Amino acid sequence: MSVTKESLEKWLELFGDLIETNKAYLSDLDTPIGDGDHGNNMARGMVAVKETLASKQPEDIVGVFKITAMSLISKVGGASGPLYGTAFLEMAKASAKTDDLAELMELALAGIKKRGGAEAGDKTMVDVWTVLVPKLKDNSLTQADIDAAVESTKDMVAKKGRASYLGERSVGHLDPGAVSSGYLFTALLEAGVM
Repeated sequence: MSVTKESLEKWLELFGDLIETNKAYLSDLDTPIGDGDHGNNMARGMVAVKETLASKQPEDIVGVFKITAMSLISKVGGASGPLYGTAFLEMAKASAKTDDLAELMELALAGIKKRGGAEAGDKTMVDVWTVLVPKLKDNSLTQADIDAAVESTKDMVAKKGRASYLGERSVGHLDPGAVSSGYLFTALLEAGVM
């Protein structure tokens, strides 16, 4: 499953649309267990991605990934900017050698885990990526898989980030980063990169 410049840009555009549409919901999710700004932060980052891609018009997927990474790191506050930025930076580095999306996403996940120190079960975006990246490898990803992976964070106790301060009280809340990651994978399906 090769990613092209066109399919990558379509994926990012659809992801930006989903974030923009759901930014209030993401921030509402973040209010009881975080800073209440995840949606607004991510929306600001994706607007920057869109604007920078339009103005710089990169020639290849390496350039698209790099611009995305830098825009997210510079514009998205909290932990999400560095984590999403790291994911796209890892894909930028690797995309000079491969355009295999499953391979790129695997490296992105490794980068997220290293940067954030989270593992599966910690109630973070890692819980979504860990379940869904293998499905990219065998080309079996479905919207039902995405929904289930996001929903799984609801009953977890947060062990990382601001939510971890709540301990057991974080149970019953979806992790906002897991939800926005769900949108990333949904956009991937909708873009037809698969």
